[in-house]
Amino acid sequence: MSMNMSVHMDRPDCGSRAFGTVVMVLAFIFFWPLGLAILAYRIGSNRMMCANGSSAWGERCQARMERKIARFREKMQRWGVRPETAFGFAPTGNRAFDEYRSETLRRLEDEANEFRDFLDRLRHAKDKAEFDDFMKERRTRPEAPKDDTGNLPAQQ
Repeated sequence: MSMNMSVHMDRPDCGSRAFGTVVMVLAFIFFWPLGLAILAYRIGSNRMMCANGSSAWGERCQARMERKIARFREKMQRWGVRPETAFGFAPTGNRAFDEYRSETLRRLEDEANEFRDFLDRLRHAKDKAEFDDFMKERRTRPEAPKDDTGNLPAQQ
């Protein structure tokens, strides 16, 4: 087993996903409506994505890409390469345009960072609202009656 495959096999849901994929392919081969039903179920239940769900996977990929870009920019700065010339933005000779372009790119980068922060705050607010609803529901749930010893009565 290769190193890359062993990393994926350590995930908690990996074995069942592989088995489910094999079953789905066989179902498509022998009776396509069953294969289609299995595919619809797996997509609907997020079993086609990683174990944490598609959004968590996307966030991890985005964070990883941002770390790589930041590391690349740091290396470029250490080598003394200006970012505007490194990415194909060499000076055009028109100073006013070059200033406008660099200002616009900086502004777009700032807006992207602000939007990313807004999305983080929005996710946090959604999570907090869901948690608050859960706690409210939990507080309003009636407690089960207890017997004289303080234990829950045995159910028959």
